[in-house]
Amino acid sequence: MQRLSALDAEFLHLEDGVTHMHIAGMSVFEGDPPTEEEVQALLASKLHLIPRYRQRVRSVPLELGRPVWIDDPHFHLAYHVRSTALAEPADDAAVCRLMGRLMSSELDRNRPLWECWVVQGLPADRWALVCKVHHCMVDGIAGVGLLEALLDIDPEAPLAAPVPWSPAPEPSGAAMVVDAWAGLVGDLAGQLAQVPHAVLDPVSTVRGAGELGAGMLRFARQLVYAPDNALDGTVGPHRVWAHSSATIPDVKRIRTAFGGTLNDVVLAAVTKGYRDLLIARGEDPSTTTLRTLVPVSVRGTDAGGVPDNRVSAILYDLPVGTEDPVERLAAVHEQMGELKASHMSEAADVVTSVANLLPPMVVGSATRTIMRVVESHPQRSMNTVTTNVPGPQFPLYCLGRRMTEHRPFVPIGPGLRVGTAILSYDGRLFFGVTGDYDTAPDVDVVAAGIEAGIDELLECVDRPG
Repeated sequence: MQRLSALDAEFLHLEDGVTHMHIAGMSVFEGDPPTEEEVQALLASKLHLIPRYRQRVRSVPLELGRPVWIDDPHFHLAYHVRSTALAEPADDAAVCRLMGRLMSSELDRNRPLWECWVVQGLPADRWALVCKVHHCMVDGIAGVGLLEALLDIDPEAPLAAPVPWSPAPEPSGAAMVVDAWAGLVGDLAGQLAQVPHAVLDPVSTVRGAGELGAGMLRFARQLVYAPDNALDGTVGPHRVWAHSSATIPDVKRIRTAFGGTLNDVVLAAVTKGYRDLLIARGEDPSTTTLRTLVPVSVRGTDAGGVPDNRVSAILYDLPVGTEDPVERLAAVHEQMGELKASHMSEAADVVTSVANLLPPMVVGSATRTIMRVVESHPQRSMNTVTTNVPGPQFPLYCLGRRMTEHRPFVPIGPGLRVGTAILSYDGRLFFGVTGDYDTAPDVDVVAAGIEAGIDELLECVDRPG
């Protein structure tokens, strides 16, 4: 039995039948597609590496503690591995429609919170695995870790025999309550353990407190208000999805020519995608503020294989009003430098850590209240979300078939109609844009605009003089 962190539990509380809180990826492979049974055999050989795949979430009675992970006594691999095929014409539009449909339903809370779909009939004689995992289980980096555990680096890797497993006895409600409150006391003791350090090094403590205070002030100001925009508002239960890609060498060429970081270049390209969307909708980007939530990993090296969420966040205003691509990149770089110096992400991480010390019924009730408010009065702190996750820079294989692409999917949260996910793999960057089916069916404009943003920066690199 293991407790969810406050952040993990928050992703459960956010889900309400309209807001679906799963992350996903479409892994595209060469070669003939395997059968559903072959994929089941592969997963059976790997399950001992990812025990969370055989666990389900159980609530603590009366919300006297955060939910816990327990072994599912009725776990059946066949329930989680499924197959489908694209209907003719099996073009990229059909791929996007299928992804949108698969992402439009919530995972079953009575079972382990994941699904894996074998998709046949992709263009160019390819096939795909679509892996869908609840956000309460993993963040983006932990999700990549799961992918690496499921696949192989050696195309000739033999299929190992499954490791024997039997579910641990399900704990009683009383045992769960006792464990929850013991854990809460332990969390508090851990915080109090920091006090001696503060006493022994008061200068650093005061300096750090001042930096965090400034970061919290900036974060609070950003949370208060973002101008109205067509990209925020109520959403329905159905999703649309589009994707695009770029090469890492091209992004490095741009970085070398104009300075900044690889992330700056990527964010400038994303800005171009949203600028194109605003223009296509008849809005003037020069008079629009478009604020995005950017998750920031706080996962230490000692937690590389831990399936949970360890992220903070910053709030960033995309410079969609800047027409010149080089000036747009410079604006991105300048603002990101300011945000790093403001310690906003550290402040957001502190807020998340404090939530671990709050009574779970308080956190759950607060989340549900906020959700009701958002449904009737959409939040005004951000307009979209942008995630960037580093993936493996070497080929991965599934049953001897090479993975050529990994196209990401990010959920859209309460009041957010569009979100963008970025994932790097084997020398390329893959972009996945999620939209609400009813209010943002045009996310393909964003995906195409991201590629165009990279292309126009490359043209500037190659421009004489």
